[in-house]
Amino acid sequence: MTYQAVIFDLGGVVMPSPLDAFRAYEAEAGLPHRFLSEIVLAGGDDGAWSRLERGELNLSEFADTFESECAMAGGTVVVSDLFASIESASAPRPKMITAIERIRSEGLRVGALTNNWHADNAQEPRNDKVTKDFLGNLFDVVVESAIEGVRKPDPKIYEITCDRLAVSPTETVFLDDLGTNLKPARAIGMATIKVEDPDKALAELAALLKFSLEEA
Repeated sequence: MTYQAVIFDLGGVVMPSPLDAFRAYEAEAGLPHRFLSEIVLAGGDDGAWSRLERGELNLSEFADTFESECAMAGGTVVVSDLFASIESASAPRPKMITAIERIRSEGLRVGALTNNWHADNAQEPRNDKVTKDFLGNLFDVVVESAIEGVRKPDPKIYEITCDRLAVSPTETVFLDDLGTNLKPARAIGMATIKVEDPDKALAELAALLKFSLEEA
């Protein structure tokens, strides 16, 4: 199989996972392990986190709702502190950046597909400067849930990404750190890689693409 495009999740793939920031915050705030993840899962599609990532809430609106959800579960969460922790741990992984540059140098198209959120008082996604200056130069296409109004794992957002890259799903490899986000990608024909160990994931990607992803 000859692939024409590679799509990367951001948090947990190109950058460290927000789940790492969750764990750090839980430890600092004296919350039970996985408390925040369980709140997000329990909320489902109608919960504050999902609504934030679909662009239905800005950070201020989200903070009120999410802090209430946490309080109802018996925990005290300060969203501004939680998000400061997430932002402080979002430096890109150098090997991923090198791999993306190598993929583009081989003539393949590269996209980013991320669940993100609007900043306060703006209809722009978080890290707007990063998105425009860094991601915009690194990727051919950046698809953001807060702009599209749909989030992973909804199949529609994968189709949007493929359409903008002008490739079919079967010509595409998708990398994500969450199995729930990989399942719908496989269902529409994408090759998928679960990123648990970034080095192993890149080795698997290099094997699929049949060229080295290391710096020349």
